[in-house]
Parts: sequence; C-alpha cells; structure tokens
Amino acid sequence: MNSHLRFPPGSRPVEAVLVGAGAFGRSLLGQGRRMPLLNVRVAVDVSAERAADAFRAVGWPEGEITLCRSAEEAREAWEAGQAVASGRLADVLELPVDIVVEASGHPEAGAAHAHAAILHDKHVALVTKETDSVVGPWLAHLARERGRLVTPVDGDQPALLIGLVTWAETLGLPIIAAGKSSEYDFVYDPEAGRIANEAAGDDVPGFEALWTLGDRPVAEVLARRAEAAARLPQRTVPDLCEMAVVANATGLRPDVPGFHVPVARIAEVADVFSETSRGGLLSGRRRLDVFNCLREADEVSFAGGVFVVVACEDAETWPILAAKGHTVSRDGRAAMLWLPRHILGLEAPISLLDTVLNARSVAPEPQPVVDLVGRAMRELPAGSLLEAVGHHHTIDGLEPALVEAGPLGNEAPAPYYLISGRRLRRAVAKGAFVTLGDLDLGEGSAMLELRRAQDRHFFGAVAQGEAA
Repeated sequence: MNSHLRFPPGSRPVEAVLVGAGAFGRSLLGQGRRMPLLNVRVAVDVSAERAADAFRAVGWPEGEITLCRSAEEAREAWEAGQAVASGRLADVLELPVDIVVEASGHPEAGAAHAHAAILHDKHVALVTKETDSVVGPWLAHLARERGRLVTPVDGDQPALLIGLVTWAETLGLPIIAAGKSSEYDFVYDPEAGRIANEAAGDDVPGFEALWTLGDRPVAEVLARRAEAAARLPQRTVPDLCEMAVVANATGLRPDVPGFHVPVARIAEVADVFSETSRGGLLSGRRRLDVFNCLREADEVSFAGGVFVVVACEDAETWPILAAKGHTVSRDGRAAMLWLPRHILGLEAPISLLDTVLNARSVAPEPQPVVDLVGRAMRELPAGSLLEAVGHHHTIDGLEPALVEAGPLGNEAPAPYYLISGRRLRRAVAKGAFVTLGDLDLGEGSAMLELRRAQDRHFFGAVAQGEAA
C-alpha cells in the first residue's frame, strides 16, 4: 500500500535497466520518459533490434537510440546520453544503474538475469513471477546479503496484494481471506442468456435464477454457476503462480490446492470467502483464493484488482461503514476491502523508487511456504516435452496446484516452472504429480542450481537428485 510514499528531498533520478520489452516493459519505458525521478534508458531483449523497437514505440527519437552489441558499445552509448538497446544483459551490468527490472516472462532466463544482477550489486525488480514462484526466496536472501533488495512491483497483482495484506495486518484487521479477481470477467447478457469472457462464451439458459445468492446456501449457488459456465476457463496457471508469490511473502495459504475459484459478483465476495461455519467456502482464516468476477456489461469491473476479507469485530464501526457502501457480508460479520486496479508498468515505478531511494521491498523476506506444481491430466508418455507456452505460460496436460513447499526430491512434486522445457524420462500416470525423478534434467540450468541452494538454506538438507 504505497499510497503515502515520501522520497528524500533532492533525490537523484533512479537509473533502471529493463529486461523484456513486452507490454509491461513498454509501459514502464513510457513512464520513464515522463517521470523526473526515474530514467529507463537501457533496455534488453532477445536482440538489440527488439529492444530498440520498444524505445521507438514509446516515443524515443531514432537519433537517440543506439544498438549495442558489446559492453564497450553500451558504455559509449551511455556516456553519450543515448538510449541503450542491447540483446545481452551481461553487456549493460557494468553501467552505473541502480536496479534491473526482470520482465522477460521466461522462468529460466529470469533466474539467470536476476542472479547476475545481484552479483553485480544491483537491486532487482522481479516482474517474472514464474521465476519468483520457484526461487524468489533465495534470490531475496542473496540480495540482502549484499546490501541489495529484490522486490515484486506495484501494478502487478502479487505486489498489490502483499501491500494490502500488510496494510490490513498493520491495522490489526483480522484477515479471513485475501486474493484477486481472475484475468477476465464473466460478463452475463440476460437478454441473450449468455456468459462470455475474453477466452470463450456459452449460452446459459435459466441463469437468471442464479444471478443472486438470495438466502440460499453459498456453496449450492456457486456450484450451479460453475456448472452452467463450465465451457469458460475458471482456473488459470498465472493466478496460482501469482498467489504462490503472495503466500511466500505473507504466510497466507490456499484453502485447497487448486483454489475454489468461484464465479461470484463483487457484492458477494465477503460472503463467499468466509468460513464454512458461517456459510462460506473456507475451512479457516488467512486463506488465499481467486474469484471469477460475474457482472453485466454495464456494471463496474473488478479490473484484475485485489482484496482482503476481514472479520468485522468492531460492532460500533462496521454498521456505519456498511451504510456508507462498503461491501459487507449478509450477516454483517465480514467485509471486503479492495483495490480495483491492476495497471502494470504504469505503477511499477513506485516500487523501483521505494527500493532504491527508501531501501524498502514490497516483500523483504519471503520464505518457501508453497510450491506451484503440476498434476498430469492424462497419461504422459516418456519422452514428452513439457513446455510452458502461450499467453498464460501453460504446460499442456498438466493441472496446476499449490502444495506445501519442500525440498526437491525424486518422488516429490517438482515446481511447475522448473518442469518447463524438460522431457520426461519416464511415463507419468494420470492424476500423478510430475516429480524431479520423472525429468531429464540436463545440464546448465541456473534455476535448478538456485533452487537447490534455496533448499539447502531453508530446509537444511541436500535434496534428492543432487550429489552430496
């Protein structure tokens, strides 16, 4: 919750390196041109040409962009005041920059980039949540040992939710649940009798009977909604990956390995994410989950925002707040507090400035609490390549789940994004978790070596599959 940030008077501009010039990176580059306290004039992508394209896309004049293919060229361009476009992070790490923004979205590359930046005594803004979900706690530890920080970034849901949870806990508000809305709303058209989101749509005759909870049991209505909207994806890998980062930063845990992911309206969230003893879905407090925001086209969206559900223990105050329009459960004993925004690189600079100027990370000391893992949805034959592909970085044939964190082992579920890019050396039965022993690990994986180091540090034992 960085709504009241203060930066030291006379602060110099923060110098940042962007790695990964996709949509997130380009919005950050654009912000760097508008903000007096931030310079982002070094960009790295798979080629110097792609990095240069990102500068052009946000308005850099052609004559102020230099394609750099060596550390010497990068240094010369920097000293000349040019925008440095590079295809290799190694070529820019000797520049006098403060922080590396790792936004490649590639798990293995993200691990290597973040590690290299830390070894060059740079702060790291770790946007690549796939990397964070596997080795984030160890990278944060390494950075602290060198007097540097690793941080998630505001504008993306993990950092926003970590901040909201921290804010609520600081105020002493008892947290029942925390989470976010899924990436795409479920938009209901009552005239057409149809529900659709960005991925799919389907006719839902009779859905008007499910539009409100009324006084019916929450679980019953939600089960019928989920069945009616079964053709729309209701659970995605990125949602679980992001919540793994939150769990490791806050200690909150999922109620069930794959989340409840209800199809729910905004006004229902406080009822839905309450304990079962009070008619909700949860077996206890301090739970993480995700909901699919159900609304009509002219209703406000949750906008990929984040929320906490807190217990209303102040009997004097909460009725007043409910009367002012806050989202309170039917029995008045729980309330949802939310941030209805998710503006990616437009807000990320706040985290960069806070890290460099105030020495403050959104998640200063994450611990391994959960692992994102994969369970086979069908039999996977030996030799299968398990590759995370597409916008959601999904491995075909694997269902994501969050389980208690533990060291790597030949028979223990392997982290989802450590699985990616590897072949099976033996078949995996339907319903089984993919384990380290199932994989042909190959050689030269920065992520694997970092994860083994994380296991040694936090679990105090050499993991199976690694020579003692």
